[in-house]
Amino acid sequence: MNAPVPKPWVMAIAPYVPGRATTDSGNQAAKLSSNENPFGTPDAARAAYASAADELERYPDASAHDLREALAAHYDLDADRIIYGTGSDEVLHLAAGAYAGPGDEVIYVRFGFAVYDIAARRVGATPVVAPDKDYATDVDAILALVTDRTRVVFLANPNNPTGTYTPKADIARLHAGLPGDVLLVIDQAYTEYLAPEDDDGALDLARTQPNVLVTRTFSKIYGLASERIGWGYGHPDVIAAMHRIRAPFSFGIGAARAAIAALGAKEFVEHSYGHNAKWRAWFADQIAAMSNKGLRAVPSKANFLLVLFEGEVSAETAYKGLMDAGYIVRWLPGQGLAHGLRITIGTEAEITGLTAALRRIVGA
Repeated sequence: MNAPVPKPWVMAIAPYVPGRATTDSGNQAAKLSSNENPFGTPDAARAAYASAADELERYPDASAHDLREALAAHYDLDADRIIYGTGSDEVLHLAAGAYAGPGDEVIYVRFGFAVYDIAARRVGATPVVAPDKDYATDVDAILALVTDRTRVVFLANPNNPTGTYTPKADIARLHAGLPGDVLLVIDQAYTEYLAPEDDDGALDLARTQPNVLVTRTFSKIYGLASERIGWGYGHPDVIAAMHRIRAPFSFGIGAARAAIAALGAKEFVEHSYGHNAKWRAWFADQIAAMSNKGLRAVPSKANFLLVLFEGEVSAETAYKGLMDAGYIVRWLPGQGLAHGLRITIGTEAEITGLTAALRRIVGA
């Protein structure tokens, strides 16, 4: 009997696997697998979200007018050049959907965010993976892969899942080396964890260049992961093309209000940034002290560390051992990182407790 047949490029997709929230045994554990803010979300954002409780029967504003105006004021942007979606994931998919298709190529870096591969394959484009430079982005490797079929280049900065950072000069060099008809998408999901001097210049490029799109999210430092609020900024023509395929409605009324309130939560953001910088450095030092056991931390500017296991104890063994000890981290064999664990910087108690457990596991 005949049956519908999915497109072959869809069946070639490896579905996205999110960070686990439960242990194998179902026991309660510290979730350090999804790079969430350990301090939750600002109180003002919670109150703003709750204010929409009596409007659940209403559709949200399909234009996200108030949020776009708030973003424009906060970052000195043109509100009409802001697109929004269900998390920055949707915005990434919109970029691929508007500019790539069968016969086209989409470039991203090895150990890049898993959604880039899915976004490319979803529209029938061919993903092209650029070699890394010790887990970091290699601009020359990307440029060497550009052909007349290249339509989109995805680059996360800081990168997920490695935490590596591409300096402003390299971002500019990458853009300058791309043909004008290639869309450069710079995914800044973790940009709020960068020090001011580490601004990569991507938003300035998006302000002035017709082929640059910057994407951001409220899921990380603002602690609104459950509400799926993402946005992007680019040339009016790019934004107009993406709007043609955007879903009519994205996040809800409460989510939009929470995001607007979160933008004003300066003390919360500063506290989250400071805590992360302090304990990320501390954790990196602890991993360095276990180098004689084969552990190595990839230098990170995000809110997590990728810890490599290059000794007798494997990443899988450590993953299971940490889970038994009450800590869920991210093991990524599906992304070529079977030898690594991505570990979110949690609270002081969580990161110190996990470190003690890790020492026991590797015998340090």
